[in-house]
Amino acid sequence: MPRILAEQALPQDHWTHVKGPPRSVTVNLAESPLGWLRARALVTDRQFAAGELLRRDYERAQLGPRVTMRWEAAPAGGGRRMASDPAGATVAHLRARERFDGALAAAGPGLSDILWRVICACESVPASERALGWPARSGRLVLTLALDRIAGYYRVP
Repeated sequence: MPRILAEQALPQDHWTHVKGPPRSVTVNLAESPLGWLRARALVTDRQFAAGELLRRDYERAQLGPRVTMRWEAAPAGGGRRMASDPAGATVAHLRARERFDGALAAAGPGLSDILWRVICACESVPASERALGWPARSGRLVLTLALDRIAGYYRVP
């Protein structure tokens, strides 16, 4: 995994009343939330591999939001814009989409939310807990259950 290191300032320690210059920490910007959990032995290698397979299928299926301009030709005429051509999707895109949808279905409706947020959207576990309205420190347990389910789907040994 490549390392992109950056210095970031820590929030002020109001509760400790530390005097002096603000503190900072070096963080790896290339590290995903799942990689962070693995580096601290909070998920197993099997769970990490399953999460990476899910992320691979998400990226290959090109399910993320577009951040650049579309360079396709404008539709002829001044009428309504047509949807993009589904025939333009390759077989690899379609198979990755099927695997991704199958993995989320295997995880189940309650577990697919945390999988998508942490693995695909790269949200931290605490941010995902807040967004889903879950109690603090419950997200990692639910995430590991979801990763075990998709590990079974992907047949990770």
